[in-house]
Amino acid sequence: MTIITVIGAGSASFGENTLSALLRSEKLKGSTLRLVDRNAQSLDIVYRLTNRLNKEWNAGFIVSAHASHKDALDGANFVVSAIEVGPREELWKSDYDITLKYGVHQPYAENGGPGGFIHTARNIMPLMEIVRDMEQACPDAWFINFTNPMVRICDAVNRHSKIKVVGLCHQIYTGYTMVGVALAKELGIQIPDGLEGMHADVMQHPLQQMIRQQVVPLIDIRAAGTNHFSWILSVHDKRTGEDLYPLLKKRFFELDEKFEPLTRRIFRDFGLFPVPGDTHLCEYLPWMSDPVTKPWDKFNIRLYDWEMMASLRDFSLDRLNEMANSEMTVEGLLDADSEGALEMIENISHASNHYHLAANLPNVGQISNLPHGAIVETPVMVDGSGIHPVHVGALPEPIAELCRRELMIAQLGVDAAVEGSYEKALQCLLLDPVIRDLDSAKLILDDYLKTYREHLPQFWR
Repeated sequence: MTIITVIGAGSASFGENTLSALLRSEKLKGSTLRLVDRNAQSLDIVYRLTNRLNKEWNAGFIVSAHASHKDALDGANFVVSAIEVGPREELWKSDYDITLKYGVHQPYAENGGPGGFIHTARNIMPLMEIVRDMEQACPDAWFINFTNPMVRICDAVNRHSKIKVVGLCHQIYTGYTMVGVALAKELGIQIPDGLEGMHADVMQHPLQQMIRQQVVPLIDIRAAGTNHFSWILSVHDKRTGEDLYPLLKKRFFELDEKFEPLTRRIFRDFGLFPVPGDTHLCEYLPWMSDPVTKPWDKFNIRLYDWEMMASLRDFSLDRLNEMANSEMTVEGLLDADSEGALEMIENISHASNHYHLAANLPNVGQISNLPHGAIVETPVMVDGSGIHPVHVGALPEPIAELCRRELMIAQLGVDAAVEGSYEKALQCLLLDPVIRDLDSAKLILDDYLKTYREHLPQFWR
């Protein structure tokens, strides 16, 4: 029977989506599910909810809860990780605010820029502890990662351990949604009133979902690049096989110029459609942090609403607690999406075949003009022998160069965080497109290391 260890299981969204999807699986019936979280209250809620679902859905899982991953790894086939040094929103906002003191405006500060470096550095120590223990307890297990920054976390596992890693992200569906908006008339889908764009917003998310659900059955998108920085290579109508890219190039520019204006500009200037939407795309571009031209205003880059999302996280956990107490129906969890974890686990465990739209793996030539061994995002095939990248060839050289720079910065930052190297950390910031001044890079790094000293012992030995 398959043994699945879920680390960070107490996450409100993770508990609702991935765990629900696993427990619905007929193929995984009777498997072992080990839940791990350092937060005792969150773990208790998700453990009780899991037991309720296990009983009511007749899933037959053997379920256990653990405060430490060390007690939950022995013999595991899959380790699903959604760890995050928290409080997530409070630290993210701090990452953004610190650079402002030195005249550096980060567009988003989550996965790229100085914020991307320090976000990685905080997560590296617990991450490496997990994979080091996996090398002893379950060396053949797959590490399925959901933690951001995706490229950097997967790179750390791939280059600094012997564990197999795959990174999963739902961002490909933002591309589907934007293509759906542009080709709504031709595809015969309805665009709900009030849609403003692809940014993270509690009011916009249901509208985005409505479009996604209509368009995914109708078209096939092949995209490649790096996580949150991938590019649509082809778009075809599933019903007729028609190449829709020429029509997309016409229709997208007929939309209101206020709809994803940065995506619009990059599509126009580089000729390929970027997948992630403006608020992720902006993190990797060298034209988005100029204090004179203020491109964040020009392109209406919206910051993450940290306070709103923090309160929503608490609300979601309370909701799960009501479900765990049988005070609320669990019928809505029947439609939960695991964002790929279920598909990886089912098809490897049962030697079936599955085509997945996007996954992050080490580059073994699937993107021929990006560095060998770097973490890249392409479609993949999953079967009993593992997860195999689909070959997509070369990206256009200007786009490949943007990706290469980001991959090199990511690897520098990972090495700095693993080794506790101040020199490599400084180089990582100096090469980042957000940084425009030698002195500000050092000031930001020193402030980050001092502010987060408790999370970064490797830099203070």
